Parts: sequence; C-alpha cells; structure tokens
Amino acid sequence: MKHQNIESRKLVGQTVSAGFQVGVRRSFPISPEHVWSFLTSPEGVKLWIGNVSSLAFNEGEIFASDEGISGQLRIVKPFRQLRLRWSKKDWEKPSTLQIRLLSNHPNRTTISFHQENLDHPNTREQMKLHWEDVLSAIRQKTSNVNDQEEMEYYE
Repeated sequence: MKHQNIESRKLVGQTVSAGFQVGVRRSFPISPEHVWSFLTSPEGVKLWIGNVSSLAFNEGEIFASDEGISGQLRIVKPFRQLRLRWSKKDWEKPSTLQIRLLSNHPNRTTISFHQENLDHPNTREQMKLHWEDVLSAIRQKTSNVNDQEEMEYYE
C-alpha cells in the first residue's frame, strides 16, 4: 500500500508562499469613475474598512477603523487599483488586499477584491463571505446611480 503525505496536499485557496487567498468579483453597470468615487467616499470606505476619521488615499497612508480594521495603503492608482495591508484586530499578521476596477466599457465596471496572506482556510472562507457581502452592499448603494443602464443590461 502506497503511503500518502496528507500534509502535502494543497487546500482550496492555498498558495506556496502567500498563505491562503481568496478572490471575489462582480460587474456593475456604472463607470470606473463612479465606482472609484463611491469606494473612496466615507460611505464606501465604511463598507470595506469601517468608520475611519479620514482617509485621503495617499500611498503610505495608515488607517484604523472603529471596527478594528487597520492597515496601510501601498499602491493607489485612481480609477484602477488599490493595494493595501489590511488586518482585523485579532489577526497575528496583516493580509494583502487588492481592489481592482476592470472596465472595457465606459458604463460597465467589474470590482475585484483579491486578498492573500490569510492564515487559515476558515479565515479564507470568512473573508470570501465578507467580500461577497461588501459587493452586494455596493450594488445596493449604487443601483440608483444608473438605473437606465441597469435595465439595458437585464432586459
């Protein structure tokens, strides 16, 4: 009988060098400019970071929310990408969060949340559910921005 090393099997979302990772994305019938404006507004920031006193979206800027989420902005490319350290208060080490706005059409944007350096498959699953909830909340909060566009895509 052949012996298998159970520990050598990779789990879903496990990487060789970055712990566990998760990616969630959804398309919206609004422009990248509108998406960026919402994500960087106090209302939008509240969804993916929490309540912060102010955030200017400058590279190197450090943040901490009332909900215990903290981190540092690493890359800021307006209308395209945010890359940051992102951590909950009970985490031993921060994760890397990347938010990308993907668009080939002026009134259609895909928001992509990709998080890596997660410590455990359970953390990965929790964050997958979290980012799905954030995308649902973004859809709910931005659905009236371009209702006509929404109807054109779903008729």
